Amino acid sequence: MASFIGLGVGPGDPELITLKSIRLLQEADIVTFICNTEGYSQALDIARQALQLLGLTLEEAKLLAIPFRMTRERDEANQAYDHAADKIARYLDEDRSVVFLCEGDPLFFGSFAYLQERLSGRYHCEAVSGISSPQAASAALGVPLALLAENLCVLSGRHNEPELISHFRDFDNAVVLKAGRSRPQILRALKASGRYQDALYIEYATRAEQRIVTDLDKLEPIPGPYFSLFLVSRHKNLVNRKGNS
Repeated sequence: MASFIGLGVGPGDPELITLKSIRLLQEADIVTFICNTEGYSQALDIARQALQLLGLTLEEAKLLAIPFRMTRERDEANQAYDHAADKIARYLDEDRSVVFLCEGDPLFFGSFAYLQERLSGRYHCEAVSGISSPQAASAALGVPLALLAENLCVLSGRHNEPELISHFRDFDNAVVLKAGRSRPQILRALKASGRYQDALYIEYATRAEQRIVTDLDKLEPIPGPYFSLFLVSRHKNLVNRKGNS
């Protein structure tokens, strides 16, 4: 039976992809992925690097790129997902297995969920876990996400400033994903909530260009890269300060 499988390739370091994902990459008839308007896919790049480390390659004939413009307009995004699901369905109707590459984990803020929603009524769908950005950031910083009876809140840069302030006050620990363009308001919310001194910042976690800022006074209050996050933690004192600013 043809299957549609979301493969989490992890946060960026190719050594963090799972053995199961490597096996399914090799076995799949079609490997699909979202790319930008220039044709570049971070998820595909990670997968290729992981295979190269093992002396393996990915057949070009297997690849199915899905161009996608990053947008907050849900109508435009839904049309793109509808079109992508139709393309994938054609291969599944031919009884060909399709894997969909996802940065991080496929079901943690992943595009796979939107395709699964459109295809699961007709085809077998499953997900293979990958290391998510909060996990990668926690390890890179040396700071736990949560301990014992503590609670953890996962937010995105789409939350407005009052919402951020409320969540920072109400939870022991918090992660703010996709912080890029919202970085100035996140910094303001951290100050207003009294959690500024508990916060750490990281961008491009586990990648060669990784940057960590443990003293937020050194972080420019301007928009940053898409792949960035804040970790607000009761355990900031545990941070690994070697090589960090």
